[in-house]
Amino acid sequence: MKIDIWSDVVCPFCYIGKRKFEKALAGFNVKDNVEIEWHSFQLDPNLEYVPGQSVHEYLGKRKGATAAEGKQMNDAMTAMAKEVGLEYNFDQAIVNNTFNAHRLLHFAKEKGVQNEMKERLFKAYYTEGKNIGDIDTLAQLAEEVGLQAEEAKKVLQSDAFAQDVLHDQYQAQQLGIQGVPFFVFNNKYGVSGAQPTAIFAQVLDKVWEEEKPALITEEGEGFCTVDGTCN
Repeated sequence: MKIDIWSDVVCPFCYIGKRKFEKALAGFNVKDNVEIEWHSFQLDPNLEYVPGQSVHEYLGKRKGATAAEGKQMNDAMTAMAKEVGLEYNFDQAIVNNTFNAHRLLHFAKEKGVQNEMKERLFKAYYTEGKNIGDIDTLAQLAEEVGLQAEEAKKVLQSDAFAQDVLHDQYQAQQLGIQGVPFFVFNNKYGVSGAQPTAIFAQVLDKVWEEEKPALITEEGEGFCTVDGTCN
């Protein structure tokens, strides 16, 4: 079974959705037959780095609200993340463009550690307050999941995998994806948002039951949109 997931590294529901999906997958009897591929989606592709800008200020501006109101929204998100065992430290978060992080994810995919890289980037941004738009920081994170830091840095200093990121974003447009996370099961069923674990489990079972004959023959509630809204 192939599962394609569109998400952004700075989408709070994407990290929460990852945990809920992983819990469903852990209880799936044939999880070893599941292949996962992460695809690029940028909530704010034109974002320019502003040193010292807090994520509360940034969110407030995106929502037409104050920094204080932005903090209230982030505090609510922190509470939701805690429910699935995640620690969000928005006060430390550094707002930056995620294009390079997505290029790094494509590099990691080529090396067979894309899922590990995705997890590391989420934790770096949400928990550790690392600048996931900085090339040196990204190279260090790459090394932590088993990649060569110098090789990763050379990749990021070039335009490598830029077209892969753009292609993912084009695919999202073609599929009508307006927000993330967005899960596509076997190019057949789409699930939008950080749905409850039970929903993911039901879809896994449904798709497996429907596709199982072909496989045998062959072998012999959360959502972030581009306008900055997270509901």
